[in-house]
Amino acid sequence: MDLSINIVAVIVAAVAAFAVGAVWYGPLFGKKWQKIVGLSDKQLQDGQAKVFGGAFVLTFIMAVALAMFIGDNDVVYGLCAGLAAGVGIVATAFGVNYLFEHRSLDFYFVNAGYNVVTLAIIGAILGAF
Repeated sequence: MDLSINIVAVIVAAVAAFAVGAVWYGPLFGKKWQKIVGLSDKQLQDGQAKVFGGAFVLTFIMAVALAMFIGDNDVVYGLCAGLAAGVGIVATAFGVNYLFEHRSLDFYFVNAGYNVVTLAIIGAILGAF
């Protein structure tokens, strides 16, 4: 089995995930998410370097893991693999946790939706390379 990974594709995919997050948790659902989790503007500003640095490392790892599954395939395969991971693994895992934690459907759809979209984009980028 060949597990060669295109590191440039992984970096591009991780950066793209950050761009999606900026829009998703910014103008699209930022205020809704902030209200659901109960964070003030001040709290969001505290420790940003640590939060964004850690988030980038974790997103990079996510892209590497998905790249291992996609291998040497095309953009359609990558997109489908990303959607399968997002819907079939991440969103369902969030669903189980959120049910036991009695979290709102709004919170679930904001967070699960972000991960589905992000993994689909990561997968498409990896497949395109």
